[in-house]
Amino acid sequence: MSRSVPGVGPDDVGHTAYARVRAGQVNAVQAALEDHTGRLDWPREQIERYRTARLRAFLSHARERSPFHARRLRGLDPSTATVADLASLPMMTKQDAQDEWDAIVTTRDLDRERAERILAEQKWFSYTRGDAQIFSSGGSSGVRGVYVWDWQFSVSAACLAWRMQAREERRAPVRSPLRLAVLAAGVPPHASTPLFDVPTAPGMETVVIPAGAPFDEIVAAVAAARPTHLVGYASVIGRLARAALAGDLQVGPVRVSTNSEPLLDEDRHAIDEAWSATIHNLWGSTEIGVQAVGCGHGEGLHVCEDEVVLERVDDSGTPVAADAPAARTLATGLANRTFPFIRYDLGDQVTLLPGTCPCGSAFVRVADIGGRRDDDFRYGTKTVPASTFRYVLGADPRVSEYQVRQTVDGAEIFVVGDPDVARLTSAVDAALRRQGLSDPKVRIEVVDRLQRHQATGKLQRFIALR
Repeated sequence: MSRSVPGVGPDDVGHTAYARVRAGQVNAVQAALEDHTGRLDWPREQIERYRTARLRAFLSHARERSPFHARRLRGLDPSTATVADLASLPMMTKQDAQDEWDAIVTTRDLDRERAERILAEQKWFSYTRGDAQIFSSGGSSGVRGVYVWDWQFSVSAACLAWRMQAREERRAPVRSPLRLAVLAAGVPPHASTPLFDVPTAPGMETVVIPAGAPFDEIVAAVAAARPTHLVGYASVIGRLARAALAGDLQVGPVRVSTNSEPLLDEDRHAIDEAWSATIHNLWGSTEIGVQAVGCGHGEGLHVCEDEVVLERVDDSGTPVAADAPAARTLATGLANRTFPFIRYDLGDQVTLLPGTCPCGSAFVRVADIGGRRDDDFRYGTKTVPASTFRYVLGADPRVSEYQVRQTVDGAEIFVVGDPDVARLTSAVDAALRRQGLSDPKVRIEVVDRLQRHQATGKLQRFIALR
């Protein structure tokens, strides 16, 4: 059973129509979870054999049905292709995906114009006549994105998002009643609500709480839900954990799943201190779906190699060695046959982790994603990494949340909490000087709440000058 918090729900007619189809898809997810969860125990050779077969089928379909990919795959034989052969293809960018929309989509009954019309007209989430869903990204990278999730891709993405948790539920069942609080966009057109509003155990009730609502409303809604499980934006759950530590929120979730934003150390530590809950961090994108998920036992995130091919490459798109630094990460999603992404530039840097994981899974692991390359600020020839601000602002116990906007010669910082502004300003100033800025100008303003993206509910923590 799923519900939305009072006052922010969809219109009754739109929600009822959506809910009927949605119920069938949730049942499909729960049925497919059995298979997906079993894959976590596969040996390496089975993972690689399955991935190669999926890749060949996917490339064959894309070449036959997508004019854009037909051009890109002209010199590649899908029937014998391997992961290594992908390196012969050019990178695909977000701009490509939006400029070539009609040439990428593989169904004749859908084009960009119709997709935009669906987004403009829907009052609540909806399905096309072909059982696909249309989503739009928040455009934090500067390029607004419109995407298609077909039925099977939606099922696959939800299974990837939840199978680690489902495995743990079987190993150590949580006492009923089970309640999942979903801290997500809450409204169309972002994909987070349909992706995460999925019961992972029999009898689990779910409630969707808009992450962009005023924080006191979020606290009240979470308190009323009394969740055993929490899933949502990392920054929001981190702030809820700090509210719990301060005595302002009395809940005790046993499992926490974070997504959509980097899970910063200060948020992870607050969650652990407040609830000692198992944390499953997730790295995903609207384009690819789910790329990697943390198991809660070992470091980092397990790459979803059965459904995604990741390539760590240099600036020219050439793959680099496992122990070498990479400039970017390219992703080929193997499940979305309606809008294929092949060697797509995610805009993230990942580091492979060596050794085996205590959880027993043979799926490759990457370190937690520290943030996008776009989070770094550039002042002329000098680059100031986002971690410069994180280490100062995230370490201040009197700062519960922050947002940094780059200025020509420094930064404008908005914080929620009651910090010593003069001391904090001095600390940020000193940190910037250590990065090579000779006379940084820093202004810090204490605010009641930070501005989140209106459509997605996401918090863009670092906003660089364009």
